Amino acid sequence: MTVRSQADLEGLRHVGRLVAESFPVLEAMVRPGVTTAQIDAEAARFFTSRGATSGPQRDYDFPGFICISVNDEIVHGIPGRREIRPGDLVKLDVTAECDGYITDAAISVPVPPVSQTTARLIACAREAFDRAMEVTRAGAPIVAIGRAVEATAARYGFHVVRELSGHGVGRRVHEPPEVPNWDDPASRGTLSAGQVLAVEPILAAGPGRALEARDGWTMMQEHAFPSAHHEHTLVVRDGPPLILTSFA
Repeated sequence: MTVRSQADLEGLRHVGRLVAESFPVLEAMVRPGVTTAQIDAEAARFFTSRGATSGPQRDYDFPGFICISVNDEIVHGIPGRREIRPGDLVKLDVTAECDGYITDAAISVPVPPVSQTTARLIACAREAFDRAMEVTRAGAPIVAIGRAVEATAARYGFHVVRELSGHGVGRRVHEPPEVPNWDDPASRGTLSAGQVLAVEPILAAGPGRALEARDGWTMMQEHAFPSAHHEHTLVVRDGPPLILTSFA
């Protein structure tokens, strides 16, 4: 969507704050012995008590309130009986709707003991997002975001998961345009002021495609390399973008 009124902006800011506030609560639950279903139940309690709903449930009938993906599960993991274990890398992908507005964000949470590869992979995903923000300006080509993400991944020696991209958001979970995380020659279009985007570097420690698991939802790394995911919803402006889902 494109922000066209102060009411649009306030609606997005409200649900963005809810998403940002949920992360410390959910991250604190990521510890050995806790199941992904328990984390999801806390997400449902947190948001429903504040008048918000699950975007993936509303738009896609997803079998969980949020997506929780572990290790080589890249995105769209279904919460269930799986217990968190020491050394896991857990991705919390939270997409909430309130009063008709949607924001989408994700963090990667390591469970001690944290390997050097895991620590660097998370740092790379965060830095890739920061570098992408430096080029996210009205009038810039959409592909500039992907160039920034891919260049950062290359410096660290990691790999962009090319099958998965950022996207427009605001009224539905996925809206135009597609925002690739690499220098995709097929990418067209320029960013415009007021445009609402979910920018989400999705990186893996090694090469390989994203493959759909048998559950029909979870995307797996082809060669079982761990992956990291860092995402925020933002509004494009003439200057630095307005990030809606972060207190930073």
